[in-house]
Amino acid sequence: MTRKWRRHHMIHEILQEPSAVESTLLNLDEKLHSESIDLKGFDICYLTGSGSSYHACIAGQYAISSFVGAISSSIPASEFASWIPPHAGRRALTIAVSQSGESIDVLNAAKAAIENKFTVLAISNTAGSALSRIAHHTLLTSAGREKAVTATKTYVCQLAALYLLALEMKAQREGVTASLRRLRHQLLISRKILERTLEISDEASKKLAERFSGNNLFFVLGSGPNYATALEGTLKLKEAAHVVAEGFASREFLHGPMQLIGEGTPIVTVMTPDEHELLSGLISSLVRFGAPVVWIGENLTLSMRKDVEPIELSSGFHKAFTPMAYVLPLQLFAYYSSVARGLNPDKPDKLSKVVK
Repeated sequence: MTRKWRRHHMIHEILQEPSAVESTLLNLDEKLHSESIDLKGFDICYLTGSGSSYHACIAGQYAISSFVGAISSSIPASEFASWIPPHAGRRALTIAVSQSGESIDVLNAAKAAIENKFTVLAISNTAGSALSRIAHHTLLTSAGREKAVTATKTYVCQLAALYLLALEMKAQREGVTASLRRLRHQLLISRKILERTLEISDEASKKLAERFSGNNLFFVLGSGPNYATALEGTLKLKEAAHVVAEGFASREFLHGPMQLIGEGTPIVTVMTPDEHELLSGLISSLVRFGAPVVWIGENLTLSMRKDVEPIELSSGFHKAFTPMAYVLPLQLFAYYSSVARGLNPDKPDKLSKVVK
């Protein structure tokens, strides 16, 4: 990587993600085993955050639904108090996610949860934060200081924390089974998977960013847990590259937004192997309308390969864990898109690291 591509905090923090995730998982695995946090006695689980943290909540909700089968709901922190109904006689867990622990919207959401007598579990990257002081329990990620306003390593560490929490919920409700051990092992060795993902996708992401440096409209489509990836990928493009970028659940794009694509409108599809058959028709439609389609996923079929620009990964992750790997090419793409346009991805001029 030339000096041109290494002068910003954002790229250094993307490259730190594998080790940051490993540290987060090892530290939190020890904490969850050494401390008694009751995760089995809840009727409903709310997840709340803002920006990237909210997107992590969506991915976390998918993991909790997949592994635990508990009723769960993700709500933007600024809307939390407006959307939660009274739960007299019901036990609710609220997972409040904030990298700084100081976001006023997340703090207000946590306070609203406490007023409703919900248990609040905070996930933050900052020890001693305002959020950790009011929460009943706190899980600290180990991302280290993140200097770029555009969150990258704190996001994937939030995902790792939520996945480990979902597995702990499963263990408390069902006991430790062979399948649970396999899931935990897969998660705990994710450093190697993320390192391989960065290696595979770096050069391809850079070339695509240079190719599309004149485009100002992007769409990213994802399904299941990678709906969160689509939202997070477009947020990085907005923040770092200052372009109009919108994320959609894959087939929701057919219900109106499809009208906006034109000849040359780049569309990124994020797809797990089990979604190929369901979404192959969508990709054919996009190609028919002249849109260049970038495909991020695994096990690309020969029939689809002719229609897309592939960034083919090999994570081997359980579907619920795939957002942790699949977001990396999008982070790289956003970074390189910013630099290709002569921008500073670390400091979007209208944004700040903590929203108060």
